[in-house]
Amino acid sequence: MTYSYIPGTCNLGKAEVRRRQIVALFGAFLTISSFIGLQAAGTANSARWSLFVPLMVFSVGFIQSRKKFCLAYGLMGTFNLGRLGDITRVQSPEDRKADRRTAAVILIQSAFLALVLTLLFVLLPL
Repeated sequence: MTYSYIPGTCNLGKAEVRRRQIVALFGAFLTISSFIGLQAAGTANSARWSLFVPLMVFSVGFIQSRKKFCLAYGLMGTFNLGRLGDITRVQSPEDRKADRRTAAVILIQSAFLALVLTLLFVLLPL
């Protein structure tokens, strides 16, 4: 698959997408290990709300990798389609505006996904 910069749609290349997938896996690992720790400590179900933070890490990485769009790059007006660290500045103000809009949508989607998953953990009858 060829990656090319598309304003508001794609600002990541293959290496950057892979990095976001690793972030999602790391967030999933943190969530599961935190949940196991909470269970082992015998904490109240309300303590499970703390899983929102690692679930947010998971959600941001997952959604960015699926959309091939980086929230931070979108907010900064940059993109990277090459090797890691080869960041290019978006020239057009209209393109930067589209990127910022998409970044905001990704942030909202990530927060919503993290909240729903957190709620599922809170409601688990364990």
